[in-house]
This record gives sequence, structure tokens and C-alpha cells, in this order.
Amino acid sequence: MSEAGGKPLRRHETADSLGGDAREASSAENRIERGGFLLFLALATLAFLVIVLPFAAPILWAALAAIIFQPLYRRFLDWRPGRENQAAVATLLVITFVVVLPAVLIGSAIVTQAIEVVVAFQEGRIDVAGWFAQIMGALPTRVQAELAQSGWGDLVAAQERIQDFAEQSAGLIAAQALAIGGGVAGFVLALGVGLYVGYFFLRDGSAIGHAVVRALPMERSIAERLAERFLTIVRATIKGSGVVGLVQGALGAITFWIVGVPSVLLLGLLMAIASLLPAVGPALIWVPVSIYLLATGAVWEGVVVIASGVAVIGLADNILRPILVGRDTGIPDWMILVTTLGGLALIGLSGIVLGPLAAGMFLAGWSILSEQREDAAGDAPETAPETAPGTAP
Repeated sequence: MSEAGGKPLRRHETADSLGGDAREASSAENRIERGGFLLFLALATLAFLVIVLPFAAPILWAALAAIIFQPLYRRFLDWRPGRENQAAVATLLVITFVVVLPAVLIGSAIVTQAIEVVVAFQEGRIDVAGWFAQIMGALPTRVQAELAQSGWGDLVAAQERIQDFAEQSAGLIAAQALAIGGGVAGFVLALGVGLYVGYFFLRDGSAIGHAVVRALPMERSIAERLAERFLTIVRATIKGSGVVGLVQGALGAITFWIVGVPSVLLLGLLMAIASLLPAVGPALIWVPVSIYLLATGAVWEGVVVIASGVAVIGLADNILRPILVGRDTGIPDWMILVTTLGGLALIGLSGIVLGPLAAGMFLAGWSILSEQREDAAGDAPETAPETAPGTAP
């Protein structure tokens, strides 16, 4: 009886064992298939990134332009409901004629002025020794003594340093000018790709953004917070840094033109770049220019530059940034400085945006992680202290 009754039990155990083995085999097969798919996805993504790498800059700027000009696209769409293509084309025309073409024309003029300055240095038409002697003579005796101790009081040594700087600048500007002049076809192709991609980003930007957020391998709430942070930093960087820098550079160029300083576009560009630096900013440009004017006897010109630098150029940031940005990015000034300079050194002009963006994503990610850990600690149940056996709790 026990023998007969034991056979079904063994068959049942065998069936369970076979079922468990089948489940384990199926689970292992699913893991292999999923691993294979993830490997394929990684390779396909890597191949895609390598292929589009030559056009990474125009695609990046097309995406940034679509983010910044999305309100204008929405306004065109409100005027012509249901005409997404027409609204995107109208927005693209505004970007082309208001931003792209003026930037190309002004950039060409700046390169021309930069080359003229370098050639003037090389040919000796810029009297560095005379300027240096005039400025040194106008400085207080104590300042002259300190400069002499640091090595800048020696005219010959100072001339050599300035000449070395001019030669290095000449090489850099000549290389850039050669790249621009010799790569006209590449520039036109990149511009065409940027405008073409920008059209689709304007028209389908919202759908693309939602698809990217859904596809990110993280919690939906975290992905949405990071996406919101991304948009905030992009708008703040371009509006707060880019637009304000251009305004300050333009005001500086106008000031220099009024007082008769040469190469005003080049100086305006340098001032716009210097505006990215917190605290000092455009003063790095207009202060030395004003000192030179005062030292060379151009008193009213120097006073005008100082007045404009303090009352006009210096206040532009305080007035325009709150209007354009609306709220703080939450990134410390020192981190903006370091990431902006690091981005410029690493990837060029695109680093102006990508540097602070990386800093913002870094801070946002760690902030979210800290909040999650605090929430987990708050939700953890409090454990009662253990009591010894036989004692009252």
C-alpha cells in the first residue's frame, strides 16, 4: 500500500522538478535574449553616434534653437491652427534672417579685424614700446616699482612677452581663418543640416522630448525632473549668458566706436566672451582700454569708457538677466566659470552651453539621489529596543 501510494508521490515530485527545470531554462533563455538585445541596442547606438559625430555641432545648435524659439513657433501656430509645417518654416526664416545671417556677417568682419591687428603687430605698425612707456609714465611710482620687481618694468622684457603673445595669437587666428576660408563647403553643408534638422525639431520637438523621457531607463518622475532641469538650464544659459553677453559686447563696441578706438568689433567680441566670467566680466576689457586712453592723454575718451562700463555695460547684466531668465539655475558662480572655460577648451563654442548644462545635470542628479535617501530613511519603520527575556517591556 505504501509502495503503491509512494509511486504517485514520486511522479508528482518528478513533475515539479521537471517544471522547475523548465522555468529555470526559460528564465536563463530570457536573460540571454534580453542581454543580446541590450548588446545590439548599445552597438546600434554607438554606430549612430559615430556616424552623426561630424554634424554633432549643427544638430546641437539646431536643438538649442528649437528650444529657445519654441514660444515663437507656438505663436505662429496660434495664428495658423493646424499648420505645423508653415509655423515651423516661418520660425526657421526668423532664425535665419535675425540670428544666422547677422552672426555670419559680423563673424567675418571680426576675423578680418583680428587678422589686421595681428599683421600690424608683425609689421611693427603698432608701437608697443611707445604705448608701454606712456602707460608706465602715467602710473604712480609705487606701482611702477612693483611692476619692475615682477619683471614688467623692463621695456625689453615686456616687449618680448607681448610679442610672444601676438605671435601665438597670430598662429591661432591664422589657423581659424584658414579653416573658415578653406572649409566654405563644409560650413554651408553644416548650416544646411542645422536648418533642416531644426525644422523637424521645431515641428516635432514636444513629441521627441516625450519619447526620450519615456525611453530613459529610470523612473518616470526622475526622468521628467531631469528633463525640466535640462530645459531650464538651456534657456538660462542661452538667454542669461548668451544674450546678455551679446548685449554687453554690443554696448562695448558702440562705446569704443564713439571714442575712436580701432577694431571695435574685435573688442566687442572679447567683451562678450569675458561677460561669461562671473564677478569681473566685461571689466577685463574696458578697464585696460580706459587706462590706456587716460595714460595716452585721451582724457575725455577714457572717462566716457569708464562711465559706460560702470553705468551702462555693468548694469546690463543686473537688468536683463532677471527679465530673460526669470529664475536662478541654482548653479554656483564658481562652477559656471569652471565648466564654461572647461567646455570651451574641450569642445569649442558649444562648450558655452554644454559646460553649465553638465554642471546642472550633475547637481540635479545628486540632489534627486539625496532626496530619495532622505525619503527612504523617513519611511523606514522605527524598531523597538530588544528586551531581555523575563523582563517587562
